[in-house]
Amino acid sequence: MGFFSKDIKTLDDLFVHTLRDIYYAEKQIEKSLPKMIDKATDPQLKAGLEKHLGQTKGHIERVEKVFELHGVKAKTVNCPAIDGILEEADEVSGDIDDKDVLDAALIASAQAVEHYEITRYGTLIAWAKQLGRTDCANVLANNIKEEQATDRKLTEIAEAKVNLQAAE
Repeated sequence: MGFFSKDIKTLDDLFVHTLRDIYYAEKQIEKSLPKMIDKATDPQLKAGLEKHLGQTKGHIERVEKVFELHGVKAKTVNCPAIDGILEEADEVSGDIDDKDVLDAALIASAQAVEHYEITRYGTLIAWAKQLGRTDCANVLANNIKEEQATDRKLTEIAEAKVNLQAAE
């Protein structure tokens, strides 16, 4: 079934479908982050990924809260986009022997994940507001703020040290 499947007839249907998409994505990210943490060698990067793993658990709880507020069952739908991003991250990081280049690759992969999440949460927040569900939008706003902060932190780590070391 494609993203715009036959069961989506209203903006509310689309909101619920996309909420289930990000729910799936967060659960897959929660499974993938420990592998990235294990591969990271830069202490600041490792600590940042560990922090984000904890945040991801909170993101899952908040998405579950939005399902509850919206009166629908919390369940997932497959998300080929996040599966592809995570598969690529695993493939790329598996091919790199130089630890500095590996850390740069891990940051790039983590940022691809963050950008996906930011787009999904931004859309969900806009739709929730349009549907008159500011309660849902407010809960989701906490997730997008943490995703954006993680993205900024990854950029700082990359630009201040990791990319420079990888280029040597």
